[in-house]
Amino acid sequence: MLNLQSFVFNGFQENTYVLYDETKECVIIDPGCYTAAEQNQLVNFILENELKPVRLLNTHCHIDHILGNNFIAKKFNLGLEIHKEDLPVLLATTEYGHLYGFTVDPSPEPSRYIEADEIIRFGNTELEVRFTPGHAPGHVVFINHLERLVINGDVLFYNSIGRTDLPGGDLNTLVNSIKTQLFTLPDDYVVHTGHGPSTTIGNEKKYNPFVGENVS
Repeated sequence: MLNLQSFVFNGFQENTYVLYDETKECVIIDPGCYTAAEQNQLVNFILENELKPVRLLNTHCHIDHILGNNFIAKKFNLGLEIHKEDLPVLLATTEYGHLYGFTVDPSPEPSRYIEADEIIRFGNTELEVRFTPGHAPGHVVFINHLERLVINGDVLFYNSIGRTDLPGGDLNTLVNSIKTQLFTLPDDYVVHTGHGPSTTIGNEKKYNPFVGENVS
């Protein structure tokens, strides 16, 4: 059985996720932990539950989602995995972090690149990767079909969508990603977002004011 633990980190109120199953192997997705207190909160959860981190994954590489990359990579001796199209986004974070009040600890460069449609495996768990650009050029989402959940990053939100005014963003591309990669999932799949509360595919198909069924 797949278990999910979320944490809200840094000034952007970013959602970091730890996924683990009965084998105790876990993956850490989008570690936004910035302060020592946030880092300790994440590590203590892992240690208290006797988990073994085996993969470090980014849905995308905007600064709020990668602030803890270096810390987690070093702490657990993990290689970073991202989509290749987001490498320029990752490398740019040290240049603009000060604009948001962050002294950015440079993220390690990726040890491997995530491919669209590949299966990420850990323990007894499989996550399907879908390529969902628009908010960021190399954005991906991770889907577990057994538990009917999506780790969605900043593609889709509760009654909203990701912003597209950052470098590499594009509204038409994002809308296409949502409609072809997320809205093709069953309505009861739970979408765990990069910020704010979770939602469901069905709710967003029906009520989302940007991409829902009432949008012309």
